[in-house]
Amino acid sequence: MVQKLKIRDLTMRDGQQSLFATRMPQDSIDKLLPYYKEAGFYAIEVWGGAVPDSVMRYLGECPWNRLRTASEKVEGRSLLTALSRGRNLFGYVPYPTKVIEGFYKEAIKNGLNVMRIFDALNDLDNVRESVEIINRLGGIPDGAVCYTVDPKPFEEKRTGGFLHRLFGRLKKEELIFTDEYFVEKAKGFEAMGAKIITLKDMAGLVNPSRLATLMPKLKEAVSVPVDFHTHCTPGDGLASSLMAIIHGVDILDTNIWYFGGGSAAPALELIYVFCKKLGVEVDANMEAVGKIRTELKEIRKGLHDFDLVKNFPNDFDPLKDTLPAEVDALFDKAIACAKANDEEALLDACHAIEDYFGFPKPNLIVKFAEVPGGMYSNMVAQLRQLKAEEVLDDAMKLIPKVRRDAGLVPLVTPTSQIVGSQAVSVALDRLKGNADYTNKSNQFISLVKGEYGHTPVAIKPEFREQITGRSEEVPYDVNSYVAPVNPQLPEFGGVKLAQNDDEYLLLELLPTVAKPFLMKRREEEYKLTDAYKKQVAKAEAAAKAAEEAAALLASITGPTLNAPMGGTVVEVQVKPGDDVKKGQPVLMYEAMKMQNEIESEMAGKVKRILVKPGQVVGTNDPRIEVAKKLRQNR
Repeated sequence: MVQKLKIRDLTMRDGQQSLFATRMPQDSIDKLLPYYKEAGFYAIEVWGGAVPDSVMRYLGECPWNRLRTASEKVEGRSLLTALSRGRNLFGYVPYPTKVIEGFYKEAIKNGLNVMRIFDALNDLDNVRESVEIINRLGGIPDGAVCYTVDPKPFEEKRTGGFLHRLFGRLKKEELIFTDEYFVEKAKGFEAMGAKIITLKDMAGLVNPSRLATLMPKLKEAVSVPVDFHTHCTPGDGLASSLMAIIHGVDILDTNIWYFGGGSAAPALELIYVFCKKLGVEVDANMEAVGKIRTELKEIRKGLHDFDLVKNFPNDFDPLKDTLPAEVDALFDKAIACAKANDEEALLDACHAIEDYFGFPKPNLIVKFAEVPGGMYSNMVAQLRQLKAEEVLDDAMKLIPKVRRDAGLVPLVTPTSQIVGSQAVSVALDRLKGNADYTNKSNQFISLVKGEYGHTPVAIKPEFREQITGRSEEVPYDVNSYVAPVNPQLPEFGGVKLAQNDDEYLLLELLPTVAKPFLMKRREEEYKLTDAYKKQVAKAEAAAKAAEEAAALLASITGPTLNAPMGGTVVEVQVKPGDDVKKGQPVLMYEAMKMQNEIESEMAGKVKRILVKPGQVVGTNDPRIEVAKKLRQNR
């Protein structure tokens, strides 16, 4: 029986998030969807992660519309998938059941099929409720076990080269993240109802040799399909994906050519070449993939300002292009080395393949630090902002200490940001001569307190007391959740800020981003109403009248006849060119329901009438301009 490899395409979500800061707009997505309908992928990741936040914050687009549009255009030809953080969904605190269920219900109603659920601590208690709800609502729960490694022990004294100074000499200590650890998490997910198990290697840390032992154990331990997700940042992604295929992985996460490699997942086209040589059938229409690839090249050009790499991989069509003999041989060598579990030679071959096609080289700092690339770049940016780049090396080598102190948490959103930021703070504390953890973020306090869940290793009570003031673990109280207010907006006709359940869920999940986004939507909608058009017309008329009045006043050169009180003009009793005598009635107006006459204060000739019957005028506004002063009547 021919082995078949199912593909989960990440291009429109994780791919663009990893490489282009999730800036691909809806009109670019719309160009791709007709071809995705033809592509026949097992699954397409279109939502979750940073999408709900970024499309509102930076693109002014509705996240739900992105999901609905994909569902309508793909027409069920592929499963649509999204990523969420269990009880935290897209936020940083756990939500009550009502919010979690409401979110999943709307997501499935809007076209979502598979929800990949992970927890930053691999705490299965944090994902149990999500798995149960998704199953009950008819969705497919995908249990993602976050891959991580035990931190490298280090000594304070540093000698030798940069990497040795950074990470020091290794010491033996008890390992926590063994194959058995991940197998038990996978079995726990399946027991609670997960229909897919994903080994989620968010930092690209799983090396090929490790996968050669771990993948067979996962396949043997669970009866549901196993998916492998990795990134190429440290340089192992392509080789580890090949190793996963050889050891029977059911589903592989990939990106299409111009959105692959680097800090993203491996390029599907390279995987296709490997599979063709292995006799493995890639379950996708590669001709349709070629059409998507053509569109992606132009789309990437439009994302230049957010492109982390800038240089494109060389053009390649695996269905039409013939590889040079020496490059073709590299694929054969990689396969042979993978089967022999010769990791060093396997990595050399895969790096040579990626180098030939122009994909980014491995990031050695990230590789040896064993942290996600995004975590490293965030630390660099944070230190630049603080003008303290000189402590980067110290902050990097403090990551293992902070991880251990905080219960050896995996480094994935949000724990990667929390640990990275705290390592920076400890490095700055030491630079200033302060004790470690003199400065600590609220999120680090919450992590140590227990609000994010159970850490892989129990936090020492004395450390918890040092950080939080209490030695015992205190879980997050979901009863403290306060639902956001959905105010009426009098400035936009009195409508509610959130108009439906979808929009209110955005307020619940991402309030600081959703509020300005929804305010802008209500403003745009109000501008299309008759009430707004009348308001604008009235304002324009008033502005025009004011402009005309100002111009009229500016043109007055002679003396004027004014009323002592504001009111409405009833009758103008003279016309331009008339001679008037002093004391002659010239105009009648109504003020305070009484009619009053204006008498000429001088003899002269009427030059201009400045008002007309029915016009409302203010106190002392000029009514009539007199051309010249004549001899006074006696």
